[in-house]
Amino acid sequence: MLQGKTSLELLQCGEAENLIVKLIEQLNKDFQLANINEEFELNISVLELKNNLDSLLLHLITKKYDDYLNLLYRIDVSEKEMATISYNNLAETIENITFLVLKREFQKVWFKNRT
Repeated sequence: MLQGKTSLELLQCGEAENLIVKLIEQLNKDFQLANINEEFELNISVLELKNNLDSLLLHLITKKYDDYLNLLYRIDVSEKEMATISYNNLAETIENITFLVLKREFQKVWFKNRT
């Protein structure tokens, strides 16, 4: 399983295992299934992907909260892990949510890749 303590570390581990394209495909699929019209380019850098995902999640939380909740449900982010996030600092909160989204998407990709 991929290890990383931050979103960027997780993405770098995925890049090392050649799973980034599959991760982006999974993200795009889940965004589409959640009726969110956003798509990440398959050749995007890991830093750009992280920054774009941060921005998108911030937008969803502040402007389209129902879509944000629908996305988390679609991705199947753990409610238990979401409950551990501190909401005192917005930037830190977004980073933590991005990490949980990427972690769950990588789990899906990793398991599919191993079967």
